[in-house]
Amino acid sequence: MSLRHQPAVRSLELTGRRVRLATLVEADYPAWLEVRNRCRDWLVPWEPRSKGAPLPAEDHASFTARCAMRERERQLGSGFGFGIFLEGRFVGEVTLSSILRGPFQNGSIGYWIDKDVAGEGLTPEAVVVVLQFAFQTLRLHRVEVAIIPRNTASHRVVEKIGLRNEGVALGFLEINGEWEDHVRYAMTSEEWAVRAHELRTLWLDPS
Repeated sequence: MSLRHQPAVRSLELTGRRVRLATLVEADYPAWLEVRNRCRDWLVPWEPRSKGAPLPAEDHASFTARCAMRERERQLGSGFGFGIFLEGRFVGEVTLSSILRGPFQNGSIGYWIDKDVAGEGLTPEAVVVVLQFAFQTLRLHRVEVAIIPRNTASHRVVEKIGLRNEGVALGFLEINGEWEDHVRYAMTSEEWAVRAHELRTLWLDPS
């Protein structure tokens, strides 16, 4: 039976103090589209896209195909995509992608949030949930976040968590048609072992 005919069951859910991270399913499409439409001008300038390429399709069929692709990545262990939910309301996404095993054991985190709840600490909380999953469940050795230098909102997220700044990678990724430098932040499993209690206390444990 193909994925599109299976029941809309979330294959993975993780919880923080306020947010719930869950794999997206077809039923999430209306809420996802509403946020994307309302926040389009705020989000699109920071999203990877080759020069001259159209914006990614956001119709129902494309969203369903994207959910299926994320599920396949999860099954392969190459990536994990989550919707961010606050009191049951969809407010953004966070991904752990480009996972490589062997002697590398590395993955990359990306995120976006509804502009109406930006600055409330939801994104750092979601990132800490993903870090815990990456290091304690997946047993990765290193996780990184790469951010355009002028994207101050994204920098605040990693600064609140205290990720280590590894410097600037020149022409790192094509964003909105331009090859953009990125500041690379990272954490290793050794750093997580030292800081896990602190980060859980600040972001995950009940107040």
